[in-house]
Amino acid sequence: MSLRVNVDSLFDTTRIVPLVGSQSDTLGLPLGEEDETENLCPSLSFQERVIGFAVCLGLGFLFSIFAWVSIFALDFNTFAVINTVSNVTSIGSTMFLCGPMAQLKRMFDSKRLIATIIYFISMALTFIAALVFRIPWLTIITVLVQYVAMLWYCLSYIPFAHTAVLKVLGLG
Repeated sequence: MSLRVNVDSLFDTTRIVPLVGSQSDTLGLPLGEEDETENLCPSLSFQERVIGFAVCLGLGFLFSIFAWVSIFALDFNTFAVINTVSNVTSIGSTMFLCGPMAQLKRMFDSKRLIATIIYFISMALTFIAALVFRIPWLTIITVLVQYVAMLWYCLSYIPFAHTAVLKVLGLG
């Protein structure tokens, strides 16, 4: 069963947008390809998807609190590692709502590709800076790059947000 939302007020014409549904609703896949994506994420009820999302997001928030406690103890490397785990858990939570393949397709869409790549690279560099090199200032820089990349990624879902931010910063 697919839950749909009527978004008349947003558009001139009536559109029904799937809130949560099968992968084929979200991705526009032909019916023959639907089974392939469903095998990657078993069909979950709306309630199960919301519970999975809430649990992962809650864990991400909890990890974030632990990360900030460690930064107040001036343990920057622990902060960076736990903060990165928090970010991965939070991003993973959204996969419950739309499915992993749909989320990955959205993440690697041309509008989000650069932000996604920078985000993943900065997470890897955060682990390397914190666990291999153990250089606190480099670790903090990679965490800041993570935040900027995630912010840019999130703004890509808001129409004209990138343009507005660039204008506010005097870059566009």
